[in-house]
Amino acid sequence: MGGDYAPANVVSGACQALHEAGGRFRVVLFGPEDTLRATIRDQGALPDGHVPSPDQYSIVHAPEVIDMHDPATAALKTKRKSSISVGLHQHRDGLVDAFVSAGNTGAVLSAATLILGRLRGIGRPTIGALVPTPKAPCLLVDAGANVDCRPQHLLEFAIMGSIYVGAMRNIANPKVGLLSIGEEDSKGNEASLAALKLLRKSGLNFAGNVEGRDIMSGELDVVVCDGFVGNILLKFGESIPHFFKAKFQTFARSSPLSSAIALVAKNGLRRVMKEMDYQEHGGVPLLGVNGVVIIGHGKSSPKAIKNMIFRAEETIHKAVNRNIQEMLTQTDA
Repeated sequence: MGGDYAPANVVSGACQALHEAGGRFRVVLFGPEDTLRATIRDQGALPDGHVPSPDQYSIVHAPEVIDMHDPATAALKTKRKSSISVGLHQHRDGLVDAFVSAGNTGAVLSAATLILGRLRGIGRPTIGALVPTPKAPCLLVDAGANVDCRPQHLLEFAIMGSIYVGAMRNIANPKVGLLSIGEEDSKGNEASLAALKLLRKSGLNFAGNVEGRDIMSGELDVVVCDGFVGNILLKFGESIPHFFKAKFQTFARSSPLSSAIALVAKNGLRRVMKEMDYQEHGGVPLLGVNGVVIIGHGKSSPKAIKNMIFRAEETIHKAVNRNIQEMLTQTDA
């Protein structure tokens, strides 16, 4: 029931994932049962007429709905029969292997932390965001889960981000940078200066302080910052594709010649902008909880939901949590 276009987009995306997966997994839908069955009937058919068979999915009745205006603690205090609460309890109890939601991010974060618990050695779970670069996407972490971070938290974000990127991209030693106001070791606030010292001793492939212009350079795999800065960067980045689209349309309308040039350039621009489309990545992981939780954008399309499900599947198979736990143990030692 999460997201601006739920449950239609969620159901449609789940059906697409089931169709493309070819039986690799089943999907469990949490929400008001009558509403979900009606949505499957109306939205479940793919363009080719394919409809998932009943043995590919199941429905668990969760009559309460957490909306974007509910407090982060709603799943724990006032709406314990919501899809977020019921789904995370089933994940904790081993009835499902991962939990995917495009719903209220604060509610998912709060409920996942308290229902699933944190990995041993993690002070605060974190959310990462994938930023496009000329090479491979760079993971920006934290992207909004934690607004007041201690140096130890930034170290944990770096470790979790490095392991996640390494697993997902099959690279042995991801390059990590600490976001600051200058490359020199003397630049930064108290938290970042102390975090720099911890990261120097961490054993990670640490590049030192980096600046905002370095995030999209393609030279870094992970950039670490607190969630206050990370979320501002993320929201600013989301505005860029819309800005370029508006400017392109204005240029195309300016003259017959500009219209012809825009027509020729249109396909190339579309391919470039595709890399900046959140739908391609689906969702982002909530790292540090004792489970697999993928959080999506509130405006997630069916395509984004489908890719969120595939990202959850990949996170399970690549044992990201186990690798994080092992790395933390080595760091403590």
